[in-house]
Amino acid sequence: MTTVFKTPEKLLTKVGERLGETPWMTIDQDRINLFADATGDHQWIHVDPVKAKDGPFGGCIAHGYLTLSLVNFFLPQIIDVQGISMGVNVGLDRVRFPSVVAVGSKIRAFGELVSAEEMKGGIQSVVRVTVEIEGQDKPACVADTISRYFPAKD
Repeated sequence: MTTVFKTPEKLLTKVGERLGETPWMTIDQDRINLFADATGDHQWIHVDPVKAKDGPFGGCIAHGYLTLSLVNFFLPQIIDVQGISMGVNVGLDRVRFPSVVAVGSKIRAFGELVSAEEMKGGIQSVVRVTVEIEGQDKPACVADTISRYFPAKD
């Protein structure tokens, strides 16, 4: 369920609150292979199911950066800031990968509004996106995303 803010200024009143969460999605070997092709990272723990079966994780796992890249897919499902002329991805502060994502795992994400502050021309926010793995206590990824929202001109 997406948390909607009618204007960027509304972010200032919700710091510390949990935001929406996404539906579950399955991470399959095809997605991992496509990511390996896109990045050139063909390490066997990601793309060789036969060798990975005898490896430290008992099978192939998703790249940490694949999980991180899905934050960009999840973020608009978590938060929708309306009344803007544009939103800008400024970057990330902290990123951690506490647990691996095995092939066939289901993941989803939720957000927390860590901070929001006025800046020249708009509002800058930090949303902590936590990517959960179904049935596991530790998340796959925790990333503090930084965004700037510029109000629509009347």
